[in-house]
Amino acid sequence: MATLRDIKRRIVSVQKTQQITRAMRMVAAAKLRRAQERIIALRPYADRMHGTIAEISLRQKGAEHALLIPREKVQKLEVVVVTSDRGLAGAFNSNILKAAELSILQREPKLDAISLSLYGRRGRDFYKSRRAAQMRTATVGIREVEYGHASGLAKELAERYVSGEIDEAVIVFSEFVSAMTQIPSIRQLLPLEQAAVSEDADESPYSVEPDETKLLELLVPKALEIEIYRALLETQAGEHAARMAAMESATRNTEELIESLTLQYNRARQAAITKELVEIVTGAEAL
Repeated sequence: MATLRDIKRRIVSVQKTQQITRAMRMVAAAKLRRAQERIIALRPYADRMHGTIAEISLRQKGAEHALLIPREKVQKLEVVVVTSDRGLAGAFNSNILKAAELSILQREPKLDAISLSLYGRRGRDFYKSRRAAQMRTATVGIREVEYGHASGLAKELAERYVSGEIDEAVIVFSEFVSAMTQIPSIRQLLPLEQAAVSEDADESPYSVEPDETKLLELLVPKALEIEIYRALLETQAGEHAARMAAMESATRNTEELIESLTLQYNRARQAAITKELVEIVTGAEAL
């Protein structure tokens, strides 16, 4: 049976843990606010860019770009998996990795080769022991997402797609819906997907100078960068939201544990006092 000192020591230990979880929740909430503002600001820009590319491709006949042309047969697939560097975020990373692994297992029998580009330490650690031979690059230790991270990866993927080294590229990330909801999502990066445009619209609502091809040469690589940057920001916001929820749940658990231990301490203390009183009364009667 635990002594009063043991119970008291455990209560103090849980209280210190509670202080840590509360602090981590506050930090995650502050980071989530900033990350949420960034992704909300980026979404309309990304959607409008895809819409513009689709309009040009549809209405300006003959305008095309190498990154928009799909392969007749897909044999070599590149999978970009975006996770976080740190844990303590509940099932956030495991949900992303489950979605990525399920997608790979479904498509692997039909392909000649699959390569992995990993962003985040959790993804790297997961695939290091499972698909080490398929890992190409792993970016870890990033404290804050920057546009340069997306542009570097986009340039590399574009070069490999144009050269024929890969036939298709997809990205697996966590889509931020709200502070309580993050959904693992898989999107095609290459060939770049185009937004739907109604064919009933005016054929040429605007003129393009110097020509449509030049405009696509500028917009398509930029759209690929924005798509990757969006996935990074979505995952970052989701990470902070998941960690905030996990730390809030941990704080509630510590409160319940402290309450239970305090009750146990009071009962043990009362039992010790009762035992002493019985010993005193028994000793007095013996005299």
